[in-house]
Amino acid sequence: MPKDMSKEIARPRTEGLHLRKPVSEDGAAIWELIRACKPLDENSMYCNLLQCDHFSDTSVVAELDGEIVGWISGYIVPKEEALFVWQVAVSGRARGLGLGGKMLDHLVNRDECDDVSALKTTITEDNDASWGLFRSFARRQGGELTDEAHFDEEDHFGGRHDTEHMVTIALPEETMAKAA
Repeated sequence: MPKDMSKEIARPRTEGLHLRKPVSEDGAAIWELIRACKPLDENSMYCNLLQCDHFSDTSVVAELDGEIVGWISGYIVPKEEALFVWQVAVSGRARGLGLGGKMLDHLVNRDECDDVSALKTTITEDNDASWGLFRSFARRQGGELTDEAHFDEEDHFGGRHDTEHMVTIALPEETMAKAA
């Protein structure tokens, strides 16, 4: 007797998922991905190209069957032992895979992040998806998450953008040790 597939929950597939450092040739595809992931702030294609070229060690691309479906841009904050995550983008095609968390875990475990003791990012108060992603990351890593208003709607954005909260996740010694 055939199995009734209508009662099974379709699970997104992860075979063919590959996380890697970006290369400059990825810039245009990343720019398109970000444009498709509303309400992310769009940068110029040139900015994304530079991120791929200059910050490849602290950024990650996710490919599914050869298509770029995820992106995190980041950099080591000057004079700090902190990885700043600038932007996280996940294609609609890859939603439900836990891809944002996989990319964050991948980044903090790179050799280039051996000396990183904190992960930082900014999030607007109403961005529930980002808060969920970074709270989940903090729990998984055993880190402590704190936040405070950082870039003010009026003082920094002239009333054209909501206040961004600086989120800091202090990473435990074990996280840094397992990367070594």
